[in-house]
Amino acid sequence: MPIDAAKAVSAEPRTTALTWGHKDILLYHLGIGAGVPATDPDELRYTLESRLHVLPSFATVAGGGMALAGGLTAPGVDVDLAAVLHGGQTVELHRPIPVSGDAAQTSKVAAVYDKGKAAVIVLRTDVADADGPLWTCDTRIFVRGEGGFGGERGPSDRVQPPAREPDRTVERAIREDQALLYRLSGDWNPLHADPEFAKVAGFEKPILHGLCSYGMVLKAVVDTVLDGDVARVRSYTTRFAGVVYPGETLRVRMWRDRARVQVTATAVERDDAPVLTDTIVEHA
Repeated sequence: MPIDAAKAVSAEPRTTALTWGHKDILLYHLGIGAGVPATDPDELRYTLESRLHVLPSFATVAGGGMALAGGLTAPGVDVDLAAVLHGGQTVELHRPIPVSGDAAQTSKVAAVYDKGKAAVIVLRTDVADADGPLWTCDTRIFVRGEGGFGGERGPSDRVQPPAREPDRTVERAIREDQALLYRLSGDWNPLHADPEFAKVAGFEKPILHGLCSYGMVLKAVVDTVLDGDVARVRSYTTRFAGVVYPGETLRVRMWRDRARVQVTATAVERDDAPVLTDTIVEHA
C-alpha cells in the first residue's frame, strides 16, 4: 500500500534546526496582509522592527519549513501529490515566539486515520530552544483514495457555530499580489502563482495558500477581540473547508466564550462560501 500506517507511526522522530530573525517575521506579517494602514500604530507592531511582536501562526513557516511536506516524506508514506490536501492545522503555544531564534524541531507521524475513501495523516512537530519548549503543531494531511486499510477512523472534530449572531464580524480584503508575497515565506507550490498550473489542478486561477488565510484570520481575532495582544493566544486550530482567491474578501465571524473564541471564515464574493471552519482560538 502507498501508506503503511504502522511503519509511519512507529518511525523514529526526525530533528532539524530552525533559525529565524526579524526579517522573516516582517515578511510573514506582510504576507498575511499586515501594514494597512501603513502608519497605524497597531499595524506597526507587525511591520516595524523596533515595535515588533510575533503572531503565533508564524510557527507554521518558521525557518522556511513546510509541515505538510514533512508529513509526505515520512517513512511509510508514498502518495500522489495530486491527491493531497491540507486538511487542518493546530498550533499550541508554550510561550510567546521570540523575534529571533535558534531552535530544534522534532517531527513524527502521530496518527494515520482511515476515513474510508481517504486517509488522514497527522504530523506532530515540537519546537524548543535553549530556554525550553516554544510550540507544538499538528498538521492534518488529507490524502484522497488512500483509505480503506482498516485503521481507526479518528476524531471528527466538528464544531457547530453558536445559534446566535456573532459577537464580532470583520472583513479582510485579500490583495491581488498576496499569494505572491506569502509564498516567499517558504511555500513555493506553483498552485498559488502559476495560472496554467492552477487550471490543470482544477481551479480557474491561482488560489491563496490555506495557511495564509489561517494567519489572516488569527490576526483578525487578535486585533478585534484580544486587544492586539499576541501573547494571549494559547492555541489555534482550524479545518480548511474551501479555497479563497487573491482579490476576494474574507468575512470573519467571531463568537466569544470565556477563554476561547469560535470563528468561521467565508469568501464574501462567492455567497459566503466556507474557507475555514471548526476554528477555535483559546486564549488567556
